[in-house]
This record gives sequence, C-alpha cells and structure tokens, in this order.
Amino acid sequence: MTTTTAPLPVNPDSWTVPLGYDQGQLRTGPLALLTVAAQASVDEEGRLVHDGDVAAQLALALTNLERVLAAAGMSAADLASLRVFTTDLVALDDVWDTLVEHLAETGARPPTTVLEVSRLSVPGVVCIEALAARPLP
Repeated sequence: MTTTTAPLPVNPDSWTVPLGYDQGQLRTGPLALLTVAAQASVDEEGRLVHDGDVAAQLALALTNLERVLAAAGMSAADLASLRVFTTDLVALDDVWDTLVEHLAETGARPPTTVLEVSRLSVPGVVCIEALAARPLP
C-alpha cells in the first residue's frame, strides 16, 4: 500500500455525511497515532464550565480536544474517530449542529459514535474521546 496524505472516505451510503461524519476512513502507510482521553467542557483547572448548556459544553469540549491535537502537532484534519458520551441524548441531539458546523470549518469528518450513558465522572457533562492519525514523514 502507498501512503496517503488524507483519509479516504468510506461511505457505502451517504446519510452520515450531512450529520458531519464518514462511516469509515481508510488511512494507509506508516502512521503516527494519538489516543485522546475524553475531553469535556472544563477549564485549565478541570472545573466544569457551562453547566446546563449542552451546546456550549460541546463547543468547549471540541476546543479542548483541538488543544490536545495541537500539542501533539496535529489538527482536526487528523481525527480518525470520535466517541461522544452524554447522559442526555435528546439534549445532545438538539445541539448536534454545534459539532457538525465546528468540524465542517476544519474539513474534518471523522467516523463518530454517540453514546448515552447512565453516569459520567462529572454529572451532566458532555465528553469527547478521540483517535487521531497522520502519515509519518
């Protein structure tokens, strides 16, 4: 296989594209791989910000994710997958465009899974866990 500079979208059906993600992405060649622990709407001290505002929480969680990517020399374009955790799927669905619009600005469309869980370490928070990969030079 040859190395690609950008992930190749794999979408047997196109219904996920307007939702902001590909069903799969193919990356080939030697890769640098970054695993990112769940990022949330917390400040530099780990304190919850935007309690009760799911859209603002989602936006800050994305910003925090991008800070981790930048610290590793990566960007949203390198996102290989996202997992979004919430305790209130209905509330998250109502503001999903926050994530779609944010990622569209970066050109990223990582395969994404959304999970509603009964409890998170910080009550009421939205968390985003990620995997990023880029070809090695």
